[in-house]
Amino acid sequence: MFQEERLISIVNYLKTNKRITVDLICELYDVSRDTARRDMVKLEEQGRIIRTRGGAILPTLSKEVWNYDERLQSEPSSKINIGKTAAALIQDGDYLMMDSSTTVLHAATAMNAKHNVVVTSSIEIAAILARKKDTTIHMLGGVLDNKHHSVYGAKAIEMLNDYHVDKLFIGTCGITEDGLSAPNEEDCYLVRAMMKHADQVIVLADHSKFGRRLFHRVVGFESIDILVTDQALSPEIKEKLLASEVEIVLAGGENEHD
Repeated sequence: MFQEERLISIVNYLKTNKRITVDLICELYDVSRDTARRDMVKLEEQGRIIRTRGGAILPTLSKEVWNYDERLQSEPSSKINIGKTAAALIQDGDYLMMDSSTTVLHAATAMNAKHNVVVTSSIEIAAILARKKDTTIHMLGGVLDNKHHSVYGAKAIEMLNDYHVDKLFIGTCGITEDGLSAPNEEDCYLVRAMMKHADQVIVLADHSKFGRRLFHRVVGFESIDILVTDQALSPEIKEKLLASEVEIVLAGGENEHD
């Protein structure tokens, strides 16, 4: 087996078994300890593993930060289905708040409710809602993030004090048993401020977000009311969500219960 084939196999083993040792690499691939160590050094240089005493684990911290167009192209069918399911939660006359998530964008696209008022930090969502009749849009002011097509900063947070809505729709970059996480502080501050001005917090997240932990923790599950996703959850994270009385809604399916 060539080294690159072994490296792929080692990473796949770690995805299932969480940890691998030098001795186990020797046993699985019939190589010397020196070869096993070289494999681990190579994987560490590539950022694919974290070396531990006598072995290795997968990194628990996700450092990828995609731009808006890249996020929009990620898991498009899942996001469309989640967006349609989330849009069905919107009633005529609801006052809403929407962040700049690309999954929330699909909820805005699928909206059929009438006479809604929407506060948003997303220039893309504002553009979509501008094409819908009987929808009033309030754009948050502040600094425009060219990479993510959204507004952020102290001015945006200050403006939120002027509003209160029935429902807040947000996305997330990562979900673990500790809650929601994001790659930068500005996202955290704005989302937390939005939560203070909404009666109900609805999180939209496709299956690729689960198990991803990013640098900044946004909130724990106790701060959200509904999670809309596209696949059944692991028993561990489902237990945590239900313990916090979060309603789990599967796109195109029934709600999950105990």
